Amino acid sequence: MRLLNPKRVFLCFGLLAASLPLQAQQLDENLLLNDPGAIRVLLTAKLETTLSSQMNGTLGELNAALGQTVADDATLVKLNCTEADARAKVANAELAMTRQSLEAKRNLRKLDAVGDLEVAIAQTEVQKAEASRSLATAQSSYCTVKAPFSGRVAKVYVKPYQTVSAGTPLVDLVSDGPLKVRLNVPSRLFAQLQAEMPVQVRIQETGKTYAAHISAINSRVDAVAQTVELEAQLDAEHPELIAGMSGIATFPQLHD
Repeated sequence: MRLLNPKRVFLCFGLLAASLPLQAQQLDENLLLNDPGAIRVLLTAKLETTLSSQMNGTLGELNAALGQTVADDATLVKLNCTEADARAKVANAELAMTRQSLEAKRNLRKLDAVGDLEVAIAQTEVQKAEASRSLATAQSSYCTVKAPFSGRVAKVYVKPYQTVSAGTPLVDLVSDGPLKVRLNVPSRLFAQLQAEMPVQVRIQETGKTYAAHISAINSRVDAVAQTVELEAQLDAEHPELIAGMSGIATFPQLHD
């Protein structure tokens, strides 16, 4: 019978003993993440929106790509604006013509060649032309889609030179900065909840725990789920976190 080397046996037992706490910790984390009674959280951007086309047209430029960082007021999409620009020029010409007509009517009124009614009608025509120019200018501005805030592109719905109609989604944009934490807490804990209360957020994708605090508490309880919706704010920015990650929350100051 072959005897085992005592040093090897001791080494094996040592490695096994060292790995037990790590395995136990991993097991506890898995049980907590899979616990149906755990308070689940979802990370969301402070601002997020879908930018859509405000007019019918063909894309001339597309300056947005998935994951791209964009600055506030940066141009993301440009549509072919030939028709809208032409309408704006027509509106400007009509306004100039009505102003000339009004000036002529006022001069004639000084000579008693026309009455007050003709002058008033000419003034109304100028106002109509000014409104038409404002409308044409607004429609021309629809040709350019700019970022309403700095952030990152989360989704691009269109391709260069694609023809779109009014209301067609173009780009999803999420803001930079600290993320919000959305969660639903059992309503039985509502009386203990307070703004600025600390929250520990364990994110599944990173395996790390982050400090946060309650920033908003819903004023209404979900009668069906018996939960109340909360929003929490992370105490610091963490580059490894992005919107859409999930995990669980614990409240050190709450007593179930």
